[in-house]
Amino acid sequence: MKMLSKLFYKFKFWLFLAVMVPTSSFAGDGESGQTPLLIHAARVFDGNNLRTNTSVLVTGGIISRIDNREAFKSSAAKVLDLGDATLLPGFIELHAHLAYQHIPAETVLKHGITTLRDVGGPLHQPYGGDGSLRVLTSGPIITAPEGYPIPGMGAENIAIAVASEQQARETVNSLVDGGAVVIKIALEPGGEAGAPWAAGHHHHQADTGHESAHHQKDAPVKKSWPLLSVNVVKAIVDEAHKRDRKVTAHLGEATGAKIAVEAGVDEWAHMPCDIIPEPLLKNAVANKVKIVTTLDTLSKCPGVAHNANTWSKLGGDFLYGAEIAHPDIPWGIDAHELMAMMHMANMQAIEVLRSATSKSGRYLNIPLLGTLQAGAPSDMIAVKGDPSHGFKSLEYPDLVMSGGKLVVNNFDGKVGAP
Repeated sequence: MKMLSKLFYKFKFWLFLAVMVPTSSFAGDGESGQTPLLIHAARVFDGNNLRTNTSVLVTGGIISRIDNREAFKSSAAKVLDLGDATLLPGFIELHAHLAYQHIPAETVLKHGITTLRDVGGPLHQPYGGDGSLRVLTSGPIITAPEGYPIPGMGAENIAIAVASEQQARETVNSLVDGGAVVIKIALEPGGEAGAPWAAGHHHHQADTGHESAHHQKDAPVKKSWPLLSVNVVKAIVDEAHKRDRKVTAHLGEATGAKIAVEAGVDEWAHMPCDIIPEPLLKNAVANKVKIVTTLDTLSKCPGVAHNANTWSKLGGDFLYGAEIAHPDIPWGIDAHELMAMMHMANMQAIEVLRSATSKSGRYLNIPLLGTLQAGAPSDMIAVKGDPSHGFKSLEYPDLVMSGGKLVVNNFDGKVGAP
């Protein structure tokens, strides 16, 4: 029965993912139908490597072929020649608070993020990816009674308190049934110097521009928020893994990190704010923990650069996430985050690009998401020039495509005949 139950839950999960891989056709310049679109660019980053003399053919909302330009000479597709530009997969943002903070999804999409994981907010099924932002969610954060983030933000749509292992298991199943693709927990006692969660997550009224929210006055950080016990976290991890979900933990210091490692948590939602002892980081690396960077968000924390550098030297895995909705974080790709990954985490530019595309797609278990390969969702962005020489242009892409539909096209060359 356990095996049948697990297969059923896995089937449901892939059914959810099926709605996120678009099947609609390309609609160019207001036209509809199944007419393929052939995109030429001087450079193509396919999610793994930067290529030249490469073109991408889009058919019916997916990439049907990627090959050298000469291979498409006989193609009957419409053509969009970007010239001296770089075509890339749309970026994947793994740490955002889109719904809770009322950030306009269309703004995020126009600024290069085509898939976003909302970690801490209203629960819903996955949606988008067909000319709109693909949005995945964790639903509310599981925390201890009166634990973070309840003291500052309350519990409505943002947190669920659990007091026992049984309650924890029931909550995990309820979240997964409601559409959660990941389970988020809080292991946050408070008190870290420079911690942005003193004020950075508070509700604000969004505007419609790419600019981030205004600074908010810091509130005093409480130093005694209760934490989930190791046994409760183990129950959460166990139940989540039975449902083929990973567990991500908000944590910022050694106490929460120790509980996370001991309980088998898969992912840390932030680079920790306080310095984490190296033996604890070594244990996390050995347990194949992933860390979502959020280095720009946490730039005022004294331990972040040290932890990122140590994690890198230990061979730890980084995933891109900038925490969209946090003050001073762009509502789209964050070039400062990408640069911080190079400087603090000692990553090469190509590794940074991979972490925000193909690596995150594999981590989400969505086939070929974050790549430009045959069969991948046709989520793409393009910028003039070569962004590996400077990331800033990625914040304002000149082309954005979601599920085969052009959302932004600032190139002179219009979609035309072959």
